[in-house]
Amino acid sequence: MTNLAALADRYADIKAEIEGLTRLLNEVKDEIKAAGREEIVGTRAVVTLGLSERNTLDPKLVRTLLTDEQVASCTKTALVETIRVKAIVPMTNV
Repeated sequence: MTNLAALADRYADIKAEIEGLTRLLNEVKDEIKAAGREEIVGTRAVVTLGLSERNTLDPKLVRTLLTDEQVASCTKTALVETIRVKAIVPMTNV
């Protein structure tokens, strides 16, 4: 296996591990929210649950209120790098 091949496999392994941990973390978050307590004190950590409001801008509504030129003048373009991973499925002899 080349260094690049090992790098691809390492990336896929770490990504899969993070996804599994994220699922577990989300399950624990749901349990914390369901407990309905603002603070839960453990032996090694204190977890607090807060509630706040967030305002967001509705892009569909903005497009109905502004001209295309106004929308364009308020639009920022950013370069985004994306890494995707796909498992290699071994071929079987038929």
